[in-house]
Amino acid sequence: MGHGNTNVRIRVNLLIGCTASGKSAVALAAARQLGAELVSIDSMKIYRRMDIGTAKPTPEERRDVFHHLIDIIEPFDQYNLGRFVGDADRAIRDIASRDLPVVAEGGSMMFVRGLLSGVFDGPAADPAFRRTLRERAEREGTPALHAELAQVDPEAAQRIHANDLRRIERALEVYHLSGRPITELQTQWEQSCSQYDCRVVALRRPKEEVNRRINARVRQMMVAGLPDEVRSLLAGPGGIGQQAAQAVGYAELIRHFHGELSLDEAIEHINRCSSQHTEAIVTRDIDAAREFTARIDSAAVMVNASTRFNDGGQFGLGGEIGISTDKFHARGPCGINELTSYKYVVFGKGQIRE
Repeated sequence: MGHGNTNVRIRVNLLIGCTASGKSAVALAAARQLGAELVSIDSMKIYRRMDIGTAKPTPEERRDVFHHLIDIIEPFDQYNLGRFVGDADRAIRDIASRDLPVVAEGGSMMFVRGLLSGVFDGPAADPAFRRTLRERAEREGTPALHAELAQVDPEAAQRIHANDLRRIERALEVYHLSGRPITELQTQWEQSCSQYDCRVVALRRPKEEVNRRINARVRQMMVAGLPDEVRSLLAGPGGIGQQAAQAVGYAELIRHFHGELSLDEAIEHINRCSSQHTEAIVTRDIDAAREFTARIDSAAVMVNASTRFNDGGQFGLGGEIGISTDKFHARGPCGINELTSYKYVVFGKGQIRE
């Protein structure tokens, strides 16, 4: 039966995790088993020709499982949370209208929270104030604005990366216009009134393991041709816009090509910036959205797709999903091979059973 009834909340199986947690491979395996289509919740995979540095799924994987919200705009285009929420909703409703399951996956927590709880209705933009902030960012650096944000809204500063100029700019703008921290005004996120019937799992790894995997991924991306990809974007028609240029990996290599960093320094900066996006940040944001997290304490976070995923059963996504201890191979971003073994993780109430 289709989802023509607008009163029926569409089931969305949502998988989140920090950089290099293995979430994309888990989501792909789950989608294959479910016969689902995937909705990407990633603020950088939306850009065309930004493939290597964003660890997009391979062409073969995209033929095997249809992915929505990948390669939808040019690198010089602007994109915002409101547009994402609209695009994601249309994709989810399109999938459901064809009686297919929905798997959503990503690590862009602002987009995740927007999907779960809607768009924050704050003060209108102040172009003059934004211009002033951008001029200061050029002179003083984005981390200086982040430090200022920490003084007026420590909670927002904790959530926002020190180089994320767009989100820092908005948080400072809201405080400037309202005299109140943006986190105080984002009450709808605290109430988590999602229009979807979401089943959320957050993948967590030990920080040391995340850092090891990030370093391996960055090495593979460099070998796969990330510097050439960035050079091509800079030389292409329209170039690369301010938003896309903030992506980790791209920002550092742009500075390299502008003569600000050596290649080795750029790689070091990429590793450092990537490592700052730890699983703790993901957990804190999901807690703030009043969603549960399912914890995986072992180093392995790849789903065993032999488990049953149908609704209503013991291992259905309506209650829980079991992951067996069988081993299997999977190919991660940039051809990194992973051999994994499991306990299991539970959807539904965020519990882990031994």
